[in-house]
Amino acid sequence: MDFITAPLIADLFLLAISAIGRQEVHDGTIGARGIEPYDIMLFFLSLAYIAISVDASGLIRWLAFKVLQKGGKVGHRLYFYLYAFFFSLTAFIGNDPIILSGTAFLSYMTRVSSNIKHPRAWIYTQFAVANIASTILVSSNPTNLVLAGAFGVRFINYTANVIVPVLVTGIVLFPFLLYIIFHDESLIPASIKMEDLPEELKNKKPVNPNIPYAKGENDEREREKDPNTDEEEDKKLSLEEILNPFLDKKGAIIGACIMAVTLITVLALNASTSSSGHPRPVFWVTLPAAVVLFCVDLTFGWLNRKETRQIAHEGRQRAELAQAERAEVRRKSIAQVDGDAIEMSESPHSTYASDEKAFTSGAASSSAQAPEKTQAFDDSRVSPPEEGKAPQAKQRTTLVSLVRHSYMSAQETFPTTMTVFHHLPLPLVPFAFCMFVLVQALVTKGWVPVFAYGWDHWVEKTGTVGAVGGMGFVSVILCNFAGTNIGTTILISRVIQAWQEIHKQNGIPISDRTFWGTVYSMAIGVNYGAFSLAFSASLAGMLWRDILARKHIRVGGLEFARVNLPIIAITMVVGLTVLIGQIYIVRGEGPYYIAPS
Repeated sequence: MDFITAPLIADLFLLAISAIGRQEVHDGTIGARGIEPYDIMLFFLSLAYIAISVDASGLIRWLAFKVLQKGGKVGHRLYFYLYAFFFSLTAFIGNDPIILSGTAFLSYMTRVSSNIKHPRAWIYTQFAVANIASTILVSSNPTNLVLAGAFGVRFINYTANVIVPVLVTGIVLFPFLLYIIFHDESLIPASIKMEDLPEELKNKKPVNPNIPYAKGENDEREREKDPNTDEEEDKKLSLEEILNPFLDKKGAIIGACIMAVTLITVLALNASTSSSGHPRPVFWVTLPAAVVLFCVDLTFGWLNRKETRQIAHEGRQRAELAQAERAEVRRKSIAQVDGDAIEMSESPHSTYASDEKAFTSGAASSSAQAPEKTQAFDDSRVSPPEEGKAPQAKQRTTLVSLVRHSYMSAQETFPTTMTVFHHLPLPLVPFAFCMFVLVQALVTKGWVPVFAYGWDHWVEKTGTVGAVGGMGFVSVILCNFAGTNIGTTILISRVIQAWQEIHKQNGIPISDRTFWGTVYSMAIGVNYGAFSLAFSASLAGMLWRDILARKHIRVGGLEFARVNLPIIAITMVVGLTVLIGQIYIVRGEGPYYIAPS
């Protein structure tokens, strides 16, 4: 059971016992009261395709390489440059591409630095910064989309209300991390001792890592599978990854331009249509843009198909040959150990022992011929048979083999497109829809109004400051227990809507200061809450953990909570304090109204 199957099973169970029905499913997928799940998912996935396509072009790794060059080997300066780089880039394209490329980049960088004993400072900083900066734009995180839709917030006004607390958080957090949390020479040394790239690799043309087996036996996919790779060779390859990165210039330029035009268009149309009272689905802009970039990726892939197929073909041959050689070495070492053990053993049954030794040697010699036959068979499939020799028998074609062959062919022909689809957060779709349905069930069955009455009593007792602080605390905690920060945003948005309804029925308006302080403190809490206590607080956290595991960096749950606890504490205190000061300056005690937000 995982984050996809758990809410799905819950929905099916509730449907089976008739606890929920058609209305809950409809409102949880089509939408109700300003939250339209299908619009949010289409908008997010189409924008995610554009962002991940930009990442697949190598632009983020190339920019990180330039930052590395700029920072040099001065530890504190490089730490600051990477901090600012990840912060600014996340604000523009969202946190998923930064998690995908930035995490891998940092794992390589810390691996080839001899005096960085553990990558903890760099990877935790990157993860925190990526989730802090994702608060700025509505498009950077699906939680922001849910919030904006629920309360009719124009995208530009959302950014205007959260950008100051987020920027101040980023400014205050940096020295806190550098001089308090990670104040250790083994984590962030004053001078980083990083090896230089050999001359033959400096002059080597970078290979597109999206092509399968682009580096043959040294392909990243193979290295991630095998934890027993040669350490020196692994360092050399990691050094090549960060100091000689691949960049598809055409793809990067086109993707970045489409991304910029799309975001500007979305902001402009959202501002104009909201004020006129006729909001239109935002995916009307992002989906065509994603389709255009998809066609561009397919076109470039088809035009370069000969080159990419040749690279993949040659790399696969090298990988298969290397695997056969390693298998042969292992077989010989095992046979040698067995032979030595037999010779050293003293037994009265010498005849039986000699017969057994002869049998073992015969079996070993027979097995020695097996890799050669297998290799010959593999070579016969990729090269035409020689004259005078009968063609080798082909393997039986099955549905599985056809699908596998088609998938491999698509990877070789359209490497960028297939890489983007591989990294698209598609599991988010069933998870989000199931969570929408579950929360809608809480609404129809009366639980959300109960929570809303409790929240109303809290606000009456504590006022605006209590509303901001309480909502920030609740949203961070719920991220760890309410189905990631997306599920938390859905639930709390419904609670606040029910709170609005309570005051509407009572005829007592909520003050402008209190209402928007509550909404924007939730925005800060659900974004910052991703780096709090558990990986499951966000989908980005689970993705981050999986990437690190593939790079052989193990991060435990207790360590995650222990390191992040002081970080989430300082960021929430700073962010909410600035937010309170801001709303007391720009908002009054009059009744709130949604239109201009």
